[in-house]
Amino acid sequence: MARTALVIVAVLILLLGLLWIFQRRLIYLPDGTRVPSAGQVIPGARDVSFTTRDGLRLGAWYVPGDHDVTVLVAGGNAGNRLHRAPLARSLAAYGLPVLLMDYRGYGGNPGTPTEEGLHLDLLAARAFLGETRVVYFGESLGAAVVSRLAGERPPAGLVLRSPFTDLAAAGQVAYPFLPVRALLRDRFPVTEHVAHVRVPTVVVWGTADTIVPPRLSRAVAKAAAGPVTTVEVPGAGHNDLALLAGQDLIGAVVELAGQVRRR
Repeated sequence: MARTALVIVAVLILLLGLLWIFQRRLIYLPDGTRVPSAGQVIPGARDVSFTTRDGLRLGAWYVPGDHDVTVLVAGGNAGNRLHRAPLARSLAAYGLPVLLMDYRGYGGNPGTPTEEGLHLDLLAARAFLGETRVVYFGESLGAAVVSRLAGERPPAGLVLRSPFTDLAAAGQVAYPFLPVRALLRDRFPVTEHVAHVRVPTVVVWGTADTIVPPRLSRAVAKAAAGPVTTVEVPGAGHNDLALLAGQDLIGAVVELAGQVRRR
């Protein structure tokens, strides 16, 4: 019995050690494939690039528009900017300029994603846009990245799509039997960041989201310090088209940009 118990403990320790070492492969799921040129995917779009503080040159797509508020889009933990093209096209149809960026390791970009790395990537993207008024749009993990940036470089407005309170809370949903909070290296504390952000904020979630449950997104909305608008999309799951380029989502972003313009 004692020997069996020792074997079980040893196996558990080994498994936890492997999770500690390889956890970022579970968090970040980049599609590193080089994407097509911007104009092939979105009419009028062009390829742009910018360099991070740690020397990585990152590719992105810029979609021009006649609105004087630009939307900076930070994607989730999977795919690349090609998968967010429907969002950019829908926003551009309303005249909104869009910067559709990819993190390090995504979409043919160099580097390996980490929490600090993604922050540097978004800082570089924001610097590329100069002094124009910008709405930050963050999808899922991207909501965590933009909420941190919002505390350092306040935007004109903030859109958080399917945000979690922190990464551990979302991880616990996916891995309920693991000590996720104790194991995580990358924390992404969204509620901690938004508690200090006082710009107009829109929080969007789907009622059928099983990856980031609605209760987590509601908690983010409650924690935000600025005026908050919530948009609940009935029946939408985390990766459904309704939460990528659906009417409720696009309408909320366009309305926020209009509010910013009138201020």
